[in-house]
Amino acid sequence: MSKKAIVTKKAPSPIGPYSQAILAGDMLFISGQICIDPETGELKNESIRTETHQVMKNILAILNEAEMGFANIVKTSIFITDMNRFAEVNEVYGKYFESGSSGNHLAFPARETVQVAALPKFVNVEISAIAVK
Repeated sequence: MSKKAIVTKKAPSPIGPYSQAILAGDMLFISGQICIDPETGELKNESIRTETHQVMKNILAILNEAEMGFANIVKTSIFITDMNRFAEVNEVYGKYFESGSSGNHLAFPARETVQVAALPKFVNVEISAIAVK
């Protein structure tokens, strides 16, 4: 099995000893993404909705670098610091899996959502994903 690090300047550089993603065969394992704007290096955390949008944009940039899109995602893990904010995260997250003008949804990935005490840089949401070509 081949294993390749996926690297793009369109997503934040890792803040530790890990890769943005690893492509192993046809499977892409995307590391947890937070709301870092890759252009400025600053957090986009004006609201949890803004954070979630930036997280999803970062995931998309990594997917695109691997020549994939949201339709390729089969599993996500959402980490959130306040489960009372889950509906806001879920609303934004769900929009990234809508397809075109037909209004039909892509097959939503399997997922878990876990409340945690803290996340890197004290953000409110982090999402990791697994995609398949």
